[in-house]
Amino acid sequence: MSLSISLVHCSIINSLVGWLVNLTWKINHHRLSYHQRALLAYERAKLLGLAYGFSKEDLADLTCKFWDLHTDPLTVIDGAATTLLTIQYNLAAGTLVQHSEGRADVDVLIDDLLTFKKIGQFMLTEVGHGLDVGNLETTATRLPSGDYSLHTPTLSAAKFMPPTVPVGTPTIGIVFARLLVDGEDRGIRPFLVPLNDGDQMCAGVTARLMPYRELSSPVNHSITTFDHVRLPGSALLGSLEKSMFPRLELLNSMWRVAIGSIALGSIGVPAMKVYSAIGASYSRRRFIGSISDQRPLLSFRTQQIPVLTAVARTYALDAFRRWAVAHFSDTSEDPRVRHGIAACFKAVAVQFTQCASLEISERCGAQGIQSVNMMTNMHAEMRGIAIAEGDILGLSIRLVTELLLERYRLPISENPQSLLARHEAGLFKENRTMLASAPSHRSPEFSKFILPRCQPMVEAIGHRMAYDAAAASGMMPSLLHLYECSIVKLDPAWYVENAALSRRDQDDAESRALDDVLPHLTSFVEQMDIEPYVRAPIRSDTAWDAFVNQLEVFEGAGHVSLDERGALMKARL
Repeated sequence: MSLSISLVHCSIINSLVGWLVNLTWKINHHRLSYHQRALLAYERAKLLGLAYGFSKEDLADLTCKFWDLHTDPLTVIDGAATTLLTIQYNLAAGTLVQHSEGRADVDVLIDDLLTFKKIGQFMLTEVGHGLDVGNLETTATRLPSGDYSLHTPTLSAAKFMPPTVPVGTPTIGIVFARLLVDGEDRGIRPFLVPLNDGDQMCAGVTARLMPYRELSSPVNHSITTFDHVRLPGSALLGSLEKSMFPRLELLNSMWRVAIGSIALGSIGVPAMKVYSAIGASYSRRRFIGSISDQRPLLSFRTQQIPVLTAVARTYALDAFRRWAVAHFSDTSEDPRVRHGIAACFKAVAVQFTQCASLEISERCGAQGIQSVNMMTNMHAEMRGIAIAEGDILGLSIRLVTELLLERYRLPISENPQSLLARHEAGLFKENRTMLASAPSHRSPEFSKFILPRCQPMVEAIGHRMAYDAAAASGMMPSLLHLYECSIVKLDPAWYVENAALSRRDQDDAESRALDDVLPHLTSFVEQMDIEPYVRAPIRSDTAWDAFVNQLEVFEGAGHVSLDERGALMKARL
């Protein structure tokens, strides 16, 4: 009987959480101030997180539930909520999971983070160092008592970006600092630090609220400093002893950042679905010509290319995500290879979403640049993702350098004779030859001629991986061919020089693929199952009319509120 009552109770709670999530996400945040939207993001993050019901094991084992969160279509509606949620679960709670063995106090804190009784922040990057985390300046000095003194010695050592200002819920931080013991530098370690009690900052901790980013969903990004903050000995996460391999230990303590690269990149999948749906619906409902001779925009090739290309890349990216997650989650694989796969996936996810956002929004005219139609906001969010959890250029430079030096290899192509596999191999052959003529990988020649090629090379690996994954998933041949044609056109000169494909050949191949895919456009978009999450008014005539009717109205008699307008209309009737 008690079990039945418990199950009913859980069902009621889950239904209530689901109802609150739905209601909270339907709030028209465009009518709110930046400050109100920033606070709303915390509530949205909390409700969405509770709806998933994460456990410690979900974070430790990277279960399907963990990855599903990062492809939930709600993640593209409010990027601020998504930012808070992935910091909370992946970076903060995930790092604590790595250090929870034998630590009952840490287990309690993990539960508090999973249920949003506390907010967690991950504090690695410093103002003056960015990606150069090996040289960060924040110090944690071990005192004779066994406690630690956490200190920001210079302005350049201030922690940059994590939203640490009080918002009503106590906040803790995973703060990376240089461990000093008896004057000896023992390397960088993460420390558990109380930041605020929900209403005010803790003693010695100062947070300065940054201006909100334009266009993207507002987050309380802050600059945070520490003035000899006293921490108990239990604040240290990790070993007190000096490591024989400090760089390896730092990378291990930052492992959740690598997970974040592929998790945040996964948000590109629902974003691509939204771009595809908006582009397709707008292009069908907008007409050109006189009343007696109207043609939908979709009848023009200039409209078909960006829309159909986005659809093809969406399906390829989704297949790539599934393949990448499977390989990344294989703990028997070399961690460097797992890092490399994450970098390739993130690079391609950002590239595809940024291309789609610009090309489709431009094809939607003036309406495409209105934030209410989602595309400019999503473009700004993906710009942030390109930098968060590892800047793509920085990741690319490290990955390509190590691959050229043959320190390890990424999974090889299952279709080595495909155009995209040949392109990848060709780029590496060119650059290995160039490296062989340079004094070393630290030489000026390497910096001048190979570093600028690193990101395109990582994208080329990702393009090939996506092609292989899409082919293995059974993607319709015509759609796969269109995906391939769209990638060829990103580096047309290489294919002219190395694959005997003239520009005319490339255009003809793309044209045939577009003709084959166009009749299936409606079906492809419907199968994405994204329509309930597309809030753009330009998606349909009905949505547009509803949007216009709720706008603030100014008439000849002066300003008229919506309530007054309704009363006037009733009086006229």
